[in-house]
Amino acid sequence: MKTRLLIVDDHPIFRSGLKLTVSDLPDMVVAGEASSGEEALEEVERKQYDVVLLDISMPRMSGMQVLEQLRARHPELAVLVVSFHPEEEYAIRCLRGGAAGYLTKNGPPEELVEAVRKVARGGRYVSATLAEQLASQLSPGHVVPAHETLSDREKQVMLLMVKGVRLGDIAVELGLSPKTVSTYRSRIFVKLGIQSTAELVRYAVKEGLAE
Repeated sequence: MKTRLLIVDDHPIFRSGLKLTVSDLPDMVVAGEASSGEEALEEVERKQYDVVLLDISMPRMSGMQVLEQLRARHPELAVLVVSFHPEEEYAIRCLRGGAAGYLTKNGPPEELVEAVRKVARGGRYVSATLAEQLASQLSPGHVVPAHETLSDREKQVMLLMVKGVRLGDIAVELGLSPKTVSTYRSRIFVKLGIQSTAELVRYAVKEGLAE
């Protein structure tokens, strides 16, 4: 029986690329697509899937929010996060949130296929680099960076601010009110111990968070 995949990504071109990657494989099939978190949750209620390929950065409902709800509603469903964000930004948080694995979108197609097969069998998939990172975090004396204390939404807002996106535009992109975005900004400043956007940018560059 083929592994049934649900692709959750707001970029049609990327969804098409994933479908093409698995189109000739005998052991898996793309059984559904969703362009938003809301659609993804509807899909898993409507049809049966074995593996969800989930993007992190989506408008309105983030991938982390989708992951949280999937874990609560369907704990048996394997979720493989596939994101443009480098591993050091989100991977450990996703794994702690219940994801079965984490891949970056710039990886080779063969890695994606290997990861899908592994999580479909009930395993977890992490790259060698991420495995080293996980091991280092378990070592004595490891200090958690300040940005790791941010909530998922706060981190979304932070990364957009670092890119120079105005608060009003962030509100539109994330489907939030301007007041809510301002509240997130204030929380970010407090948690990071900074007082301005310029300081935020310097912090992001120092921690390797700026693209």
